[in-house]
Amino acid sequence: MSAYSSRPRRPGAGKAVTQEEADEIVRKMREGQSRGENYREKSLKLHGWICAKCGREFELHNLHLLTVHHKDGNHNNNPADGSNWENLCIYCHDDEHSRSILADYLAGRK
Repeated sequence: MSAYSSRPRRPGAGKAVTQEEADEIVRKMREGQSRGENYREKSLKLHGWICAKCGREFELHNLHLLTVHHKDGNHNNNPADGSNWENLCIYCHDDEHSRSILADYLAGRK
């Protein structure tokens, strides 16, 4: 772990893989993208163009600043009813993730 990293590396990170293994990883990622059927668009339709945390409203010209946060942290958990999503502006989304990193640090967890 470098001095600049805020999180420990996952096991196996940086491990050399064969071309076949790399191709399989890319195939699975692309497959996952197609299965997700763009959950961001679905979340924007369901929850509106507003940050669930700070209440900032967005328009087309700044909509790129509104992101989808997975409440359980699992990006593969994309129920059609949107129950695992909340739309957060980039600032609130960053705050949400940094809170868990800070909590882990203060609790002595890695």
